[in-house]
Amino acid sequence: MPRFCYVNGRYLPHRDGAVHIEDRGYQFADGVYEVIPVHQGRMIDAGPHLDRLDYSLRELRIDPPMARRPLEAVIRQLIARNGLSNGLVYLQITRGVAPRDHKFPKAVPSALVITTKQTKPLASNLIEQGAKVVTQPDIRWQRRDIKSISLLPNILAKQAAVEQGAYEAWLVDEAGLVTEGSSTNAWIVIGGKNGAPGEIITRPRSHDILGGITRLAVIALAKEQHLRLVERAFSVPEALAADEAFLTSSSAFVLPVTQIDGRPVGTGKPGPLSQRLRQIYLRYAAGDGAK
Repeated sequence: MPRFCYVNGRYLPHRDGAVHIEDRGYQFADGVYEVIPVHQGRMIDAGPHLDRLDYSLRELRIDPPMARRPLEAVIRQLIARNGLSNGLVYLQITRGVAPRDHKFPKAVPSALVITTKQTKPLASNLIEQGAKVVTQPDIRWQRRDIKSISLLPNILAKQAAVEQGAYEAWLVDEAGLVTEGSSTNAWIVIGGKNGAPGEIITRPRSHDILGGITRLAVIALAKEQHLRLVERAFSVPEALAADEAFLTSSSAFVLPVTQIDGRPVGTGKPGPLSQRLRQIYLRYAAGDGAK
């Protein structure tokens, strides 16, 4: 089946998708993006993802390229054209095309690109054995709550993880506290004893982290299950001493973490609460979360 993209009002063969060389995304990383997971042909949490896109646009004072309903229609049409069953929808909006100048251009329409990608399920051994993460210094700008297309520090951290044989990098601020992963949110579990669930800990939403949509869903699902959840920062030593750890993202959903910087977390195997939350989220993704 041919693969299509959407570029500034046109559905095009993916191989023909292109933007102007003076697009401010290309010149300045002056834009935002959003990634919406698709499970069994339906988008997961499309509304919250598009809400976050609107938030990022407002914070950078970029005009939306179109209203919400037409945008949703374009996304659904692209999913249908590409026969996307399980994968990701990628949206990128920039301030538009204008002669290179740092100040905002006047009367220039924003530019919109949408693509889709079919993805394979996570490897079974990754789910069964858990993910390895390494820590890296957090050198990003101070507005991490904006989903900016400027991702060079994230790329460097992810590459460092790959080169050390890890799945992800957890970023650490100057105070020694974990902020989030290079493309995920970070969680730990402490105090689970004698079959009782432990306390789930994740950093609170602020300018320090991206407000992950999967993160928000997991928080809501944990509360529905009457699990103990605390939003606070945690240190690397606290993570290493935790009973469990896991990460969340639009692509991995809920994934147990069993090793940090080469040292095992808990028993060194996926913990029961992490596994339970993954199953709860998968049911949510196939049910109430899908649209």
